[in-house]
Amino acid sequence: MSKYSTIAVIYGSDSSEWEISCRSGEFVSSRIDGTKFDVYEIFARFGQWTLVAYRKRNSVRVILPEGARPEIDKTDFSVTVAGEKVKFDYAYIMQHGTPGENGLMQGYLEMLGVPFSSCSSFVSAITFDKFTCKNYLRGLDYVKCADDVFVRKGEVTPDLSRKVIDRLGLPLFVKPTDGGSSFGVVKVKKEEEFDDAVKVAFSEGKMIIAEQFIPGRELTDAIYFNGKELVALPVIEIVTDHEFFDYDAKYNGFSEEICPAPISDSMTARIQEVSRKIYARLGCSGVVRVDYILSGDDLYFLEVNTIPGMTSASLVPKMVRTAGMDMTDFLTEIIGE
Repeated sequence: MSKYSTIAVIYGSDSSEWEISCRSGEFVSSRIDGTKFDVYEIFARFGQWTLVAYRKRNSVRVILPEGARPEIDKTDFSVTVAGEKVKFDYAYIMQHGTPGENGLMQGYLEMLGVPFSSCSSFVSAITFDKFTCKNYLRGLDYVKCADDVFVRKGEVTPDLSRKVIDRLGLPLFVKPTDGGSSFGVVKVKKEEEFDDAVKVAFSEGKMIIAEQFIPGRELTDAIYFNGKELVALPVIEIVTDHEFFDYDAKYNGFSEEICPAPISDSMTARIQEVSRKIYARLGCSGVVRVDYILSGDDLYFLEVNTIPGMTSASLVPKMVRTAGMDMTDFLTEIIGE
C-alpha cells in the first residue's frame, strides 16, 4: 500500500520554458504507475492553476476541455471535479524555470505540508541562480568552476566589455543567471558582439554572468536518492555541430547524445562520484542532473538542473533506459511509495 494516493503533476511555468515543461509534465504523468496512484495534471502559469486532465487508478486518462477546467484551490491544494473535492497528497513538480525551479512552488508546498518531488525551496533558490550555485562549489578539490563576472541590471558601464574580456579572454559566454534551456545564452567571439549579447541575456532576467570559455567535451550525469542511497545514472556525452548545446541543438535534433558516454570506466566512476558529492554538498532531493565540461583531465562544473527535462527524448529518461530501468519504476522510487 502506497503512502500517497493522489499525485498532482504540476507543469507549465512563467518562463520561456513553459512549453517544454508541458511536454515533460505530460510524459511524467503518463509514466506514473496507474495501478498505485490517481494522477492529476495541473497547468500553472502566471498564477492561473487549472486541472487539464486526470487518470484514476486502473482507468484511462480524462482530458478536460478548455472552458471546463476547474481551478485549483490554493488554500489547501485541492480541486473539485464533478462535485467531488480532491485533496492532493503529493506534488510532482515539472515546471522548468520560475516558479517551479527557483523555490517559489516548493515554498508554497512546504507551508502547506505537502511533500513533493524536488529539492527544498532553499536549495532550489540557490541552485537556480548559476552565480550563487557556483559560489557554493568554488575551491573544492573534486571539481573546478570557470571564472566569471557577475553583472546586475543597472551596472552596465561603457567599459564593461573591455574589463570582462581582459579578465576572461575570448571567446566567452554571456548568460542569464537564472535561465534554462539555453534561453538568452550567447557565445561571444569578438569584442563588438559583447554589448548585444548582454542585451539578449538581460531579456531573460535581471542578473547575468559573463563566463570564461572552457574547451572540452560536454558531459552530463543524473543522481537521485532511492530511499537507501544516492544512485548515479549512466553518463551522457553531448556532441553538436553548433557553437554550443543551444536551444536548437537540444530540442530540434542538432545534437548527438551518446549514452553511455565513450569515456573510460575510471572517468565514468569519477564523474558519478563527483555528481554524488555535488548533490550532497548542495543538499539536493529528487532527481538532479549535473552538467560538466571535461577539459583534458580537469572536470569543470557547468550547472545543476533540479527539474531536468523529462520528455521521452530527454537526457534523464535516456539514462534510465541505458541503466536497464523501467521509467514507471524509476518514478515510483522518486515519489517514494
